[in-house]
Amino acid sequence: MNWPIFEHEYLRHAILAGACAGIACGVVGVFVVTMHLAFLGVCIAHAAFAGALLGVWLGFDPMIGALAFSVGAAAVIGPLADRGDLAPDTSVGIVFSLMLGLAFLFLGMAGSSRANVIGLLSGSILTVTRQDLAFLAGTAGCIVLLVVLFYKEIHAVVCHRHVALAVGIPATAVFYAILFATGVTIAVSLQSVGGMLIFSLVLCPAAAALQLTYRFTWLLVLASVFGVLSCWAGLAASYLWDLNAGAAIVITASVLFAVASIFSPKRRAKPRKARPSHGV
Repeated sequence: MNWPIFEHEYLRHAILAGACAGIACGVVGVFVVTMHLAFLGVCIAHAAFAGALLGVWLGFDPMIGALAFSVGAAAVIGPLADRGDLAPDTSVGIVFSLMLGLAFLFLGMAGSSRANVIGLLSGSILTVTRQDLAFLAGTAGCIVLLVVLFYKEIHAVVCHRHVALAVGIPATAVFYAILFATGVTIAVSLQSVGGMLIFSLVLCPAAAALQLTYRFTWLLVLASVFGVLSCWAGLAASYLWDLNAGAAIVITASVLFAVASIFSPKRRAKPRKARPSHGV
């Protein structure tokens, strides 16, 4: 059976991009949610947006600017929190303020390139190129592979970073790698979802998964599934009703979270003492 949506190359690219972005954002979203770094996604999203705007202003590939700024922001947040004796949210807030200022500065300097700016704001998954798709697929594949190879170390750091460090796990390196992975994921997903919306795709699927399970493995699996489902359902809604694809994707992700919250078995469970926020 031939479906019309598969007859066009740009739609096939969009479907594959949604799958890759959903998996990558779902996995890093679990790290962000369980480590209580939800603001991190907002900060790095603005950093990626600022870097992309710099590319638009100076005339180079916005993807390069997004990668440089998002990874740079992630590289600053970790040491600032560790060496500056600051809470992670405080260091994220400091970097966020800088990136927000730079985003507005480059936005004003973009001038005649406002059409490109709007595309970066709201995303355009239907214009994803083969190069963008290759970046997304490579990022999703690397993140999944690293989680499989270093599952125990990542699980230990996400659950109890100080305990992991005490038993000999390089917790600081793993934590910085998580920040780096978050930065790369947001940067390569910028074209698909948009700079002002991408943090929702990082946050909502993972938060929805957390409503249904405490087990870390299932958190990763469910968040990835919800991320892909959000992208595909949002893309279908965009195709059927001529909606903005990025907005449709994040609205779908939010609806999935709402549904998961309504039917969460945790609503009926009695609170248990000393239960970790993300489970085991």
